[in-house]
Amino acid sequence: MALVDVLNMNGEKVSEMTLSEAVFEVPVKPSVLHEVVTMQLASRRSGTASVKNRSDVSASGRKLYRQKGTGRARKGDRGSPLMRGGGSVFGPHPRSYAYKVPKKVRKQALRMALSVKLGDQKLTVVEHMDLETIKTKRFVGVLDALGMKNALIVTPGRLDHLELSARNVPRVKVLRSEGLNVYDILKYENLVLLQGAIEGIEGRLLA
Repeated sequence: MALVDVLNMNGEKVSEMTLSEAVFEVPVKPSVLHEVVTMQLASRRSGTASVKNRSDVSASGRKLYRQKGTGRARKGDRGSPLMRGGGSVFGPHPRSYAYKVPKKVRKQALRMALSVKLGDQKLTVVEHMDLETIKTKRFVGVLDALGMKNALIVTPGRLDHLELSARNVPRVKVLRSEGLNVYDILKYENLVLLQGAIEGIEGRLLA
């Protein structure tokens, strides 16, 4: 079991808590992390690139000149891919790049990502982060007290004041526990877990 300090918004230790060994202290396999991150990035691709084929371009369908007797190469209509302004051949069309890896692999990768942050001492547990008002300056002050500039903050649920206060701060993201994913954990330097979110994370990954 991993014993971690629980801090308040001023960066002061207020208590300690035990993290599940089956979630935060598992062997890390880079190949599994790579597989899941690649899947996530592929699923985020828009896949909206598209070209016009021969039948889509606006051009006359009349044959440009007769088939034989001119001494020139035979040609069809002006929409031919060989003509300037003609249709494209084998170009991209809207498609989905998304694919899935097994659910067990995704869960294991999430455990590994959490274990990486704990092993690198980049995981911080904060008692709560309940801001009284929507105030970016106040939020930045909390980050300074925790000694962080680049962080992913995981909350147990919807915290409007926190989410709105953090939305314009660069290199910081506030994420609800149900949306926790491998890519965001590895992307940000520090992982901040609000104490109330840990129970939900462990319950999800041990189910």
